[in-house]
Amino acid sequence: MDGNEQPPATVTRPSVNHRMLAMLRAVGAGRGRVSCSSEPDLFIDGLSCGDQFAAHTLAHLGLVRAAGPGRPGELVPAVLTAAGQAIISGEQRPAA
Repeated sequence: MDGNEQPPATVTRPSVNHRMLAMLRAVGAGRGRVSCSSEPDLFIDGLSCGDQFAAHTLAHLGLVRAAGPGRPGELVPAVLTAAGQAIISGEQRPAA
């Protein structure tokens, strides 16, 4: 080593709680829809998710997104991003 090497970069994943993890699993199972909005609301099995703050957080963390474009307010299928999929694949334990 010549002293110029950098330590390997560590990957930090967003921390999610058990409720958020359940929401991610539902979306991963194809049961979620989101509203087309800057603050997307999440619907699971056709029902509004009871914790919209958590739903907004998942979207803002880049874990859940709309499957495609839609009109403002329209509900479209929700999908997991690669980061969201990594979390439900068991690469991260939920926060307490």
